[in-house]
Amino acid sequence: QVQLVESGGGLVQPGGSLTLSCAASGTFFRINDMAWYRQAPGKERELVARITSDLRTNYADSMKGRFRISRNNAKNKVFLQMDNLNPDDTAVYYCNAEVRQESWIARRDNYWGQGTQVTVSS
Repeated sequence: QVQLVESGGGLVQPGGSLTLSCAASGTFFRINDMAWYRQAPGKERELVARITSDLRTNYADSMKGRFRISRNNAKNKVFLQMDNLNPDDTAVYYCNAEVRQESWIARRDNYWGQGTQVTVSS
């Protein structure tokens, strides 16, 4: 089993910045892709950014240039640096990880954190 714990959310003014962190713990062989998703009230959960184990990244179009995803493979952590935030970025942000439980198991299991609230408001 894998546990993902997010931190770093909060209230920020428009134009401000926040950095989210997510730490993975538990027993597993390897974490493959890690990602951040978000879900605003009344909307579906959407991908924010994804990063592979070899640090290739991709972003949702609306986040390009404002958000930056990074990870520390040695510490099983993923980060999301968010700049120039606006009220439309208000949402619960979720950490996601694709995990191989054992070296002889090719299947990747999907895990989610509990979410951290980001509110952008003056």
